[in-house]
Amino acid sequence: MKLPASIIHLRSALTAVALCLAAPAFAEDCPICAESVVMNGDLASCFLQKYGGNAVVSGSMIAVDLSRCEKSRGIVSALPTPTRAVEEPDTKFLLSRSQVQCLREKLESDELVLDPSARIDLGSCG
Repeated sequence: MKLPASIIHLRSALTAVALCLAAPAFAEDCPICAESVVMNGDLASCFLQKYGGNAVVSGSMIAVDLSRCEKSRGIVSALPTPTRAVEEPDTKFLLSRSQVQCLREKLESDELVLDPSARIDLGSCG
Protein backbone atom coordinates (compact mmCIF):
# COMPACT_ATOMS: atom_id res chain seq x y z
CA MET A 1 0.00 0.00 0.00
CA LYS A 2 1.39 3.36 -1.02
CA LEU A 3 0.92 6.29 1.36
CA PRO A 4 -0.38 9.59 0.01
CA ALA A 5 2.20 12.35 -0.47
CA SER A 6 0.55 14.55 2.16
CA ILE A 7 1.06 11.90 4.86
CA ILE A 8 4.71 11.46 3.86
CA HIS A 9 5.24 15.25 4.06
CA LEU A 10 3.49 15.39 7.42
CA ARG A 11 5.62 12.56 8.74
CA SER A 12 8.79 14.34 7.52
CA ALA A 13 7.69 17.63 9.10
CA LEU A 14 7.00 15.94 12.44
CA THR A 15 10.41 14.28 12.36
CA ALA A 16 12.07 17.63 11.64
CA VAL A 17 10.21 19.29 14.53
CA ALA A 18 11.20 16.47 16.88
CA LEU A 19 14.86 16.86 15.90
CA CYS A 20 14.71 20.63 16.43
CA LEU A 21 13.23 20.15 19.88
CA ALA A 22 15.94 17.65 20.75
CA ALA A 23 18.75 19.88 19.38
CA PRO A 24 19.85 21.25 22.79
CA ALA A 25 20.50 17.69 23.95
CA PHE A 26 22.60 17.00 20.85
CA ALA A 27 24.51 20.30 21.14
CA GLU A 28 26.39 19.19 24.26
CA ASP A 29 27.18 15.77 22.79
CA CYS A 30 28.80 17.43 19.74
CA PRO A 31 28.89 14.51 17.31
CA ILE A 32 31.52 16.22 15.13
CA CYS A 33 33.90 17.06 17.98
CA ALA A 34 37.20 15.23 18.39
CA GLU A 35 37.12 12.04 20.46
CA SER A 36 40.86 12.24 21.06
CA VAL A 37 43.74 14.59 20.29
CA VAL A 38 47.48 14.13 19.98
CA MET A 39 49.57 16.80 21.74
CA ASN A 40 53.14 17.46 22.72
CA GLY A 41 54.46 19.68 25.50
CA ASP A 42 54.64 22.85 23.36
CA LEU A 43 51.07 22.48 22.10
CA ALA A 44 49.81 21.71 25.60
CA SER A 45 51.38 24.92 26.94
CA CYS A 46 49.91 26.88 24.07
CA PHE A 47 46.45 25.36 24.60
CA LEU A 48 46.52 26.22 28.30
CA GLN A 49 47.53 29.81 27.48
CA LYS A 50 44.88 30.33 24.79
CA TYR A 51 42.01 28.35 26.32
CA GLY A 52 42.95 28.55 30.01
CA GLY A 53 39.90 30.33 31.38
CA ASN A 54 36.16 29.84 31.08
CA ALA A 55 35.75 33.47 29.96
CA VAL A 56 37.81 32.70 26.83
CA VAL A 57 35.57 29.80 25.83
CA SER A 58 32.17 30.85 24.54
CA GLY A 59 29.55 28.82 22.71
CA SER A 60 28.86 25.12 22.80
CA MET A 61 31.42 24.16 20.13
CA ILE A 62 34.97 25.56 20.07
CA ALA A 63 37.28 25.50 17.05
CA VAL A 64 40.74 25.01 18.52
CA ASP A 65 43.61 26.29 16.35
CA LEU A 66 47.10 25.71 17.68
CA SER A 67 48.88 25.92 14.32
CA ARG A 68 50.50 29.31 15.01
CA CYS A 69 51.93 28.46 18.39
CA GLU A 70 53.67 25.21 17.64
CA LYS A 71 57.42 25.50 18.08
CA SER A 72 58.85 22.00 17.96
CA ARG A 73 58.11 21.06 14.33
CA GLY A 74 61.08 23.03 13.02
CA ILE A 75 63.49 21.14 15.23
CA VAL A 76 64.59 17.67 14.22
CA SER A 77 63.53 15.39 17.05
CA ALA A 78 65.21 12.20 18.14
CA LEU A 79 64.21 8.98 16.44
CA PRO A 80 61.28 7.22 18.11
CA THR A 81 61.90 4.10 20.10
CA PRO A 82 61.07 0.91 18.21
CA THR A 83 58.33 -0.02 20.66
CA ARG A 84 56.42 3.25 20.33
CA ALA A 85 55.66 5.23 17.20
CA VAL A 86 55.42 8.98 17.59
CA GLU A 87 52.10 10.36 16.39
CA GLU A 88 51.90 13.71 14.64
CA PRO A 89 50.31 16.32 16.95
CA ASP A 90 46.87 17.74 16.11
CA THR A 91 46.85 21.49 15.62
CA LYS A 92 43.23 22.07 14.55
CA PHE A 93 40.16 20.33 15.98
CA LEU A 94 36.65 20.92 17.33
CA LEU A 95 35.73 20.47 20.99
CA SER A 96 32.62 20.95 23.08
CA ARG A 97 32.76 23.30 26.06
CA SER A 98 32.96 20.36 28.46
CA GLN A 99 35.76 18.76 26.42
CA VAL A 100 37.80 21.99 26.62
CA GLN A 101 37.49 21.92 30.43
CA CYS A 102 38.31 18.19 30.52
CA LEU A 103 41.35 18.64 28.27
CA ARG A 104 42.59 21.49 30.47
CA GLU A 105 42.31 19.25 33.53
CA LYS A 106 44.13 16.39 31.80
CA LEU A 107 46.94 18.67 30.58
CA GLU A 108 47.39 20.17 34.05
CA SER A 109 47.68 16.75 35.71
CA ASP A 110 51.13 15.37 36.48
CA GLU A 111 50.25 11.89 35.20
CA LEU A 112 50.39 12.78 31.49
CA VAL A 113 53.70 12.39 29.60
CA LEU A 114 53.52 14.72 26.58
CA ASP A 115 56.93 14.34 24.98
CA PRO A 116 57.46 13.37 22.28
CA SER A 117 53.63 13.24 21.98
CA ALA A 118 50.60 11.70 23.64
CA ARG A 119 47.10 10.74 22.50
CA ILE A 120 44.57 12.15 24.94
CA ASP A 121 41.19 10.45 25.05
CA LEU A 122 38.28 12.89 25.23
CA GLY A 123 35.49 10.35 24.80
CA SER A 124 34.82 10.25 28.54
CA CYS A 125 34.68 14.04 28.83
CA GLY A 126 30.96 14.32 28.06
